[in-house]
Amino acid sequence: MDIMDEKKMVALSVEVGPWTGCVVLFLRSCPAVNLLSLYKDQQGKFSVFKVLKLTLTDSAGGLEGYEILKLHDADPLLGVEVKFVDVAACRRFLQSYGSGAVQQFLSQHTCRLLHVPQELALETQLKAGTHTLDFCLDDLELCLQHIHQSQPERLRDDEIAELDQQLQSQALGHIPQPPTLTQEEPPVPSNCFLFQKRVFEDRMLAAGDLQRFSNGVGRDWRKVGRALGKNCRALKGPAIDNLAYEYEREGLYEQAYQLLSRFIQAEGRAARLGRLVRALEDSKLTSLAENILDIQPRE
Repeated sequence: MDIMDEKKMVALSVEVGPWTGCVVLFLRSCPAVNLLSLYKDQQGKFSVFKVLKLTLTDSAGGLEGYEILKLHDADPLLGVEVKFVDVAACRRFLQSYGSGAVQQFLSQHTCRLLHVPQELALETQLKAGTHTLDFCLDDLELCLQHIHQSQPERLRDDEIAELDQQLQSQALGHIPQPPTLTQEEPPVPSNCFLFQKRVFEDRMLAAGDLQRFSNGVGRDWRKVGRALGKNCRALKGPAIDNLAYEYEREGLYEQAYQLLSRFIQAEGRAARLGRLVRALEDSKLTSLAENILDIQPRE
């Protein structure tokens, strides 16, 4: 059987009949918070589960089509075993993971619910059985095949079922918010972000943002690029130095313009305003963030 016939069989098995599959998302966070240690702590267990559930909701496009089976202690990694029962939800999750959106959602929800003062640095790995899906994300059908072949070996963990029930009850207002390490601020909607204690819509970056950034960032464009590169594969390694060399003659404006253009092109729908603002904050460029957000200076 050649490769094309194999892919046709994969596509047929994916689209026809009941579809299930299992994947494990391995997480390692540093330095602000250790998700594994926090999950082991009785006080932090529910908050970590809530972060993971909200991340799956955002990345899979809703509440249906999947369930968390178990959280694994793979020290220093936290393993999140997820069963998918809908191929469309699984496909959306893979697309979100490949674009970096899953990591971004994780960082956003962790910062909000666990009161981390800055964007969380995350290392992730996605596995289905013995297959590491990070190596074949360009071929979604192959990833879906590996996930479909990796059937769950266990029923849902009792502890996970209790945490999920607790989360549902909280959403319905039946129980109060469990205590956290500090007093939690009012929740920020998942489609928004917080800047200087104000809520802004986390929309996709637009041409106006690109122009304001390029006009205002000056020589600090590399610093912002390194901050964006924490969760953008296209800006890792020598990419920023290559941009500097390639557009040296065109000047700082063009170098900054090409940097953010490459970020938008690589990240697609995940290239959001909140990510740029956080990168500017990390680079100590709050005045430029205020300008992009059209915040008027105080008298």
